[in-house]
Amino acid sequence: MPEVVVGLVRQAHGLRGEVAVEVRSDWPQRRFAPGAVLSLDPGPGELTVASHRWHRERLLVAFEQIGDRDAAAALAGRRLVVNLDPNESTGDPEEFFDHQLVGLRAQSVAGADLGPVTGVVHLPGQDLLALATVRGERLVPFVAALVPEVDLARGRVVIAPPAGLLDEAEAATEA
Repeated sequence: MPEVVVGLVRQAHGLRGEVAVEVRSDWPQRRFAPGAVLSLDPGPGELTVASHRWHRERLLVAFEQIGDRDAAAALAGRRLVVNLDPNESTGDPEEFFDHQLVGLRAQSVAGADLGPVTGVVHLPGQDLLALATVRGERLVPFVAALVPEVDLARGRVVIAPPAGLLDEAEAATEA
């Protein structure tokens, strides 16, 4: 089952074991619902959500296994992940989980093979697709204007790069 990062523990909050979490999920109410089980990365370990609440635009989470500030502080910097059913979708045809994109073949609008998608880079302003081209890694902003088609059934993404973004990689595949 693919693992998806849903949060990053930033710091302990208060004396009773709550932690401030940087949310990495579009569904924090679902992912941090009481009873939800999250894995720690790096592991090993699982935590069961006891409660969560918003405080000054930060998500504070209490776990059943963490009862004091010292135990909470030991979680700082660790990622919280969930195991997804491989068939689970986001429910939006324009949104994808990273594991659905990694491994797809990138093709130019003209049909030239650009290489596989090797990762998704999440930045504050936008996401980038990492492509392994014959000339090395290239990053493509994951926006509709540059990635007009994602076809999971056919295992490909179509890239419409502006001049200069992938010219070297495209030239190498056409030679």
